[in-house]
Amino acid sequence: MADDRTLRAIPRVAELLAKADALLITAGAGMSVDSGLPDFRGGKGFWGAYPPLEKLGISFEHMAQPHWFGEKPEMAWAFYGHRQQLYRETKPHAGYGKLLEWGRAMSGGYFVVTSNVDGHFQAAGFSPNRVLEQHGNIHRHQCASPCCPATWQGDLADLKIEMDTLQAKGPLPRCPQCGGLARPNVLMFGDTEWVRGDTQQQTRRFERWFESVRRMRVVVLECG
Repeated sequence: MADDRTLRAIPRVAELLAKADALLITAGAGMSVDSGLPDFRGGKGFWGAYPPLEKLGISFEHMAQPHWFGEKPEMAWAFYGHRQQLYRETKPHAGYGKLLEWGRAMSGGYFVVTSNVDGHFQAAGFSPNRVLEQHGNIHRHQCASPCCPATWQGDLADLKIEMDTLQAKGPLPRCPQCGGLARPNVLMFGDTEWVRGDTQQQTRRFERWFESVRRMRVVVLECG
């Protein structure tokens, strides 16, 4: 339920949107919660989703690090594979559609800048050329080494995940270039091996768009 301050602000926000020429949407983890996705920040919610990690005393910040792919690849892929499958199976909530409707109505268009890695803006119909994923995308994979700057759409069809032990069973994703272990193309904590080419390309598109609307009336909506 929205508080009084939020309710009082709605007419002003509606007025700003009606007069705007362009829309910049910024979004964080809270944007996905209404779709039914868990917010993994904080020990209680994270360990509730992954009980084996509570027994080991491993926090989200500790688990979301690249060294696990070298030390315990089955556990690393169980964690990230489960998240990838969860994000792919979950339908974006109606708020995404409303934002897209507003953005499309603007003469200068829209752009999304998000720290989310779930790909839900694209799944909701936003143009991939109008989304900047600052931390990457969990549905893209890269070499864990990495041997090259390539990324590709990951396929986990043959990966089975045992949630009671948090172990991935079956062939783990491999790099098509060198045959070594692959990992999600997301920026992790303490990550010096993240392949950032896709995000850099998105950043250049965002900079060109922002330059094109610099003299227009731009509304910034911060979500989640």
